[in-house]
Amino acid sequence: MNSDELYEAGIKVRREVLGDEHVDRAIAKTTDFSQPFQDYINRAAWGSAWTRDVLDRRTRSIVTLTALTALHCHDEIAMHVRAAIHHGLTAAEIAEILVHTGVYAGVPAANAATAIAQRVLAELGEPSAQPRSPDSV
Repeated sequence: MNSDELYEAGIKVRREVLGDEHVDRAIAKTTDFSQPFQDYINRAAWGSAWTRDVLDRRTRSIVTLTALTALHCHDEIAMHVRAAIHHGLTAAEIAEILVHTGVYAGVPAANAATAIAQRVLAELGEPSAQPRSPDSV
């Protein structure tokens, strides 16, 4: 693919993974300063990496959550928890990914990611992420 094709493929996949609302917000906030970075991530991350056919999107979500947790990328975790749910992961699988990542990336990193994931899953109505009643503690 040429550069323009990578960009268009990237925008398409980015919308499919993160949703139109997120991508529209990112585009609306783009400035002359941030335009080169937006172009780069649309081509490299979304147009080149996420369009490859060796790994399915569910597996890519697992890898992404693991990497974001290990690197303490807290601002990115929430949107990728939503994407993981969209790609068929369950709340239990996401929790297990974070526990397993904690062993290799460190408990503080996994603890922060778990808190973010719990908040997002609760917002999505996931029963296991809702606060427990005092009677069940």
